[in-house]
Amino acid sequence: MLYEKLINELKERKCIAQLTDEKRLLKCMLKGSIVLYCGFDITADSLHIGHILPLLSLKRFQLLGHKPIVLLGEATSLIGDPSFKTAERKFNNLENIILWRECIAKQIAFFLDFNSDSNSAEIVNNKDWLGQINLLKFLRDVGKHFSVNRMINRESVKRRIISNNQGISFTEFSYNLLQAYDFSVLYKKYGVVLQIGGSDQWGNITSGIFLTHRLFNQKVFGLTLPLLIQDNGVKFGKTETGTIWLNPKKTSPYKFYQFWINRSDEEVFNLLKMFTFLTVENIKNIEKESIKNNDFYFPRRILADSITNLVHGEKGVSAAKRISSFLFSQSLDNLILSDFKQLKQDGMPFVKLLGNEDLQQALVNSILAPSRGQARNMISSNAIYINNRIQKDIKYFFKDSDKIFGKFTLLRRGKKNHCLLCW
Repeated sequence: MLYEKLINELKERKCIAQLTDEKRLLKCMLKGSIVLYCGFDITADSLHIGHILPLLSLKRFQLLGHKPIVLLGEATSLIGDPSFKTAERKFNNLENIILWRECIAKQIAFFLDFNSDSNSAEIVNNKDWLGQINLLKFLRDVGKHFSVNRMINRESVKRRIISNNQGISFTEFSYNLLQAYDFSVLYKKYGVVLQIGGSDQWGNITSGIFLTHRLFNQKVFGLTLPLLIQDNGVKFGKTETGTIWLNPKKTSPYKFYQFWINRSDEEVFNLLKMFTFLTVENIKNIEKESIKNNDFYFPRRILADSITNLVHGEKGVSAAKRISSFLFSQSLDNLILSDFKQLKQDGMPFVKLLGNEDLQQALVNSILAPSRGQARNMISSNAIYINNRIQKDIKYFFKDSDKIFGKFTLLRRGKKNHCLLCW
């Protein structure tokens, strides 16, 4: 009954958007462990937060003895998935895709166990079979099973066809067949019976189920997960703006931490269910205590701590907390050099100074003051801080002691207007 409990738990955690033939899937799981997979196309050098839920879902299955396979779509990345894209994807060259594949494989290793005796995770590459395909054989053996009428009526394709400005190329139109073929190959080679993916992959997954049944007369299954949506209503993606990356060079641990700490009171408990391994009962108790005490920062901190630790480790969590302490409680205690580099990376306004500027000119250069006259007024009214200490001297020149690590000075106007001075 552990397997039925897993499906019910995924439902309770709101991790299931759609699931095919639940009863038959449970029967299949009751016979023993299954092999399942999730695919990731290689369109950037890093995964992003939208990939965390699929990987955690694979982990939940693995913890109960099932074998997860991660498919890296080197071949399909050369084509591009049109699912709910408003325009044709830009082609990536093969050299970049190969480099990116290695980066992504390293990130996946943080989530899954690749050294288990019976159910070790595996990473496979669909170029191994799609790269060897004979076109005529593929059209005869695979293409004949798919109705163009049915493919056109898929919602993601239909949107592109009826768009006034964008159609869809045959290249992207063929993507559905290639992903369907992946499922059938993985069934044949590894015995995969379940594919999981984001809810935008429903059409591709059901095509794989259909093709596998046609080719092997075998019933396989699909499970989709809810998408993580940005505040503007667009899903997080590798080719979208506003992406929160798992690579610390693209999104610092501090910025990553802040994304989760800034979730709304209404969504934080669902996110705890979806993105942590806390028991549902424990999360419900946290919710009760938060409502009772009117304290919703505590559950957000648990969420941010847990996910940041998973992706960036304890050092990433510690750095994020140190920087947060500086920005929100104005404490400089324990800040280290890399923290300042994160601030600079994350878009805190910064200016380079030559070393002979006075405080008034630094305020003008940093756009904290529109003019030297305004800068004098701000200093006189006790609104200006150097390294979080009020500076009242309108003729102040910076000293070596103001330069943290000999490189940085934190200039602040009021409570929230910061600028990093770089020497």
